[in-house]
Amino acid sequence: MKSEGINFALVGVGGQGTILASDVLAELGLRLGYDVKKAEVHGMSQRGGSVTSHLRWGPRVFSPIIPRGEADVLIAFEKLEAARFIDILKPGGLALVNDYAIEPLSVQTTGVPYPGDEMLHERLAQVTQHAYWVKGIEIAEALGNSRAANVVLLGALSALLDLDESQWDAVLEQRVPAKHLELNRRAFRAGREAVATAV
Repeated sequence: MKSEGINFALVGVGGQGTILASDVLAELGLRLGYDVKKAEVHGMSQRGGSVTSHLRWGPRVFSPIIPRGEADVLIAFEKLEAARFIDILKPGGLALVNDYAIEPLSVQTTGVPYPGDEMLHERLAQVTQHAYWVKGIEIAEALGNSRAANVVLLGALSALLDLDESQWDAVLEQRVPAKHLELNRRAFRAGREAVATAV
């Protein structure tokens, strides 16, 4: 963990919980004593469009917007979104990708093929060798609710950052409704386990 702070870019498709994940990270940063700023673009999120969130932790943060090539961490809840937004990641930064495809409208209506995994992996490899792919939806579905995939990704992120796990749990308890808390705790732990062997 960088003492001077960290820049996170979160990208996904409407309905994947990108904003909740951003809220959890913002609250975590505040708990750790950072100044925190974030900005979101929802676009046509209710129709399956892109959702992006810029989140910055630092001793003093004046703007939430992360310039191109300056994100320390890119979290993508859909794999094509990772390729679309890879330019925001700094060279050698951390990319965490949900290995899951949601075909955009252009694929559904024009027949343009969804890019294959080989192309997506190559695109990320042009920027970083620190890309981790997590089957977030599969893990969440196995736990009983695919909507917990965003928390699976947060759990994976927690295993890649040098932070106290209890701090994450405290934020989940604050941000997640009580009736869903235990499921989300299990999703978080499963995400940690999914990347633990790769660290």
